[in-house]
Amino acid sequence: MSVPNPANANPRALTGVVAEAADALSSLTDANIRIIQDITGRMKILALNALIEAARAGEHGRGFAVVAGEVRSVSTQIADVASELQQSLGGRIDTLKEATEQMAAQARADRLVDLALNAIEIADRNLYERTCDVRWWATDAAVVDCAAGPTAGAVDYASKRLGVILSSYTVYLDLWLCDLAGRVIANGRPDRYQVVGAQVGHEPWYARGRNLASGDDYAVADINSCALLKGAQVATYVASVREGGDTRGKPIGVLAVHFDWEPQSRAIVQGVRLTPEEAARTRVMLVDAKRRIIAASDGHGILASDFGLKAEGRPSGNYTDSSGRLVAFHVTPGYETYRGLGWYGVIEQLPL
Repeated sequence: MSVPNPANANPRALTGVVAEAADALSSLTDANIRIIQDITGRMKILALNALIEAARAGEHGRGFAVVAGEVRSVSTQIADVASELQQSLGGRIDTLKEATEQMAAQARADRLVDLALNAIEIADRNLYERTCDVRWWATDAAVVDCAAGPTAGAVDYASKRLGVILSSYTVYLDLWLCDLAGRVIANGRPDRYQVVGAQVGHEPWYARGRNLASGDDYAVADINSCALLKGAQVATYVASVREGGDTRGKPIGVLAVHFDWEPQSRAIVQGVRLTPEEAARTRVMLVDAKRRIIAASDGHGILASDFGLKAEGRPSGNYTDSSGRLVAFHVTPGYETYRGLGWYGVIEQLPL
């Protein structure tokens, strides 16, 4: 699943253009000011020589001495103006370059925030579909009949039915039908996962599913590694199986769908569109409400490390951490009726 990427403008390209223009303007200014300084220097020398000659001429050179003095005065004023111009323009050019660098840095940060939002939105849209799937399949006749009376025939038929579903939905590792005592009574891939008879009543997802108010509701557990699924990372969504398949009927079981989290999340964080140069110094992550890293583009720290996100109550933003990395983040906005789980898209980027 993909969505259009946010703005792809390269702020550094703009910075380079402005910097080159500013440098060219600075060089041109310096060159012209040097010409002015050279002219005023020559005028001063000429004025000095004229004063000397006027002094030698005595009374006859008095008028010329006045003119020479004025020339020297004007040349001094021109030199002062040139000096002030050099300082003023130089300062303004430096200010322009600094402002442009700041604008480029802000544009870069804003772009990373947009990319962080893009990543968490893709995850939300994907998981929204899981909430729909589990509630729909909990009303399947084979599932309802097996939960109501788990005979050998009903279990076999429910297992085959769950297997058919899995053949069309490759994002799931397995589907489990559990009774109200917390025991798995049927699953869709019994050849791969021998879980029938396993006690899962202690699992957080089961407890939440057991207490759902109606068949319209769903529950979900934190991302975890499931021993019964050979240690795979899963996002488990559950719904209540109800008598007669009626969403308001009496609860008779719990259906759990185990979303194959690792490859799906890896595709999200590695699919963020970055230039090769950016990708080499950038880490894209999904972080849960407990600040656990649940996906990372470099594959490090997943489910084993916490990320010290400094959101400070903000839904989105950016900051520079103590090591100079730019950190951009955005909390899940949810999707349709899926409110999200308080997760964040996070992008960490080293400076150039």
